[in-house]
Amino acid sequence: MSDLVVGEDGRARCAWGASTSDYLSYHDSEWGRPIRTDDGLYERLTLEAFQSGLSWLTILRKRPAFRAAFADFAIEKVAAFGEADVNRLLADVGIVRNRQKIEAAIANARAAADLPDGLASLLWSYAPKRRRRPKSFAEVPALTPESTAMAKDLKKRGFRFVGPTTAYALMQAAGMVDDHLAKCWVTF
Repeated sequence: MSDLVVGEDGRARCAWGASTSDYLSYHDSEWGRPIRTDDGLYERLTLEAFQSGLSWLTILRKRPAFRAAFADFAIEKVAAFGEADVNRLLADVGIVRNRQKIEAAIANARAAADLPDGLASLLWSYAPKRRRRPKSFAEVPALTPESTAMAKDLKKRGFRFVGPTTAYALMQAAGMVDDHLAKCWVTF
């Protein structure tokens, strides 16, 4: 597969974004678009953590169920979840039922709620200076010094399931870095 493909609409896009209709919509309208709200970033952080070891397509297709299960990723609401909620989530066939990831999502909401300046302020403080868009996927790193520092800081603050690779995937998804290929039609 080439790194860039031209779709039926005549637009050149990152090849992964044309591989399924779910990816097409996500690539064209969400991935890499800057997210600056605490709850929006908490959603991406949570979904990236749940994706660990799984296909992103699995998580993307389960996203409506995740939103319902996790109170639309409202930090204050998820931070108040207790053991009954953990048991409810473990029984929810619409989401990934992994106790460690569920408990991490709740712990992360609590840690985010404790941040004095909010989650967005903290995460965006690690956004690297603008760099050129990659010409190929071979130029896209799995992690960076910024994502490594972000992960270390998050862990220090009580966040879980946020290693440097997950942090970099969050940076990509939330528009902190622009890893759309140089000739991809998507711009923002």
